[in-house]
Amino acid sequence: MDKVLSTRLDEAVIQRLGMLAHSMGTTKKDVIERAILAFAEQVEEQQTVDVMRQTSGAWVRDEDAATTVTNSREAFRRGMERHRR
Repeated sequence: MDKVLSTRLDEAVIQRLGMLAHSMGTTKKDVIERAILAFAEQVEEQQTVDVMRQTSGAWVRDEDAATTVTNSREAFRRGMERHRR
């Protein structure tokens, strides 16, 4: 879904955007979207983003998934018992 974005740009940039869109036979929206995607890709390459490091190791567990599920269900049941009385 497209959303509206409002921003203030230098008049020279707006004119350049219009000329670029016209010369490419596309819309200003397309030029802006492609430019942002290209810029983001360039920044990500330079920063060598490490998704695993950014998640702070939340995926690392000392216990297996089955134990985590069992412990979670037991804590939930204890909480429900407390409210039934």
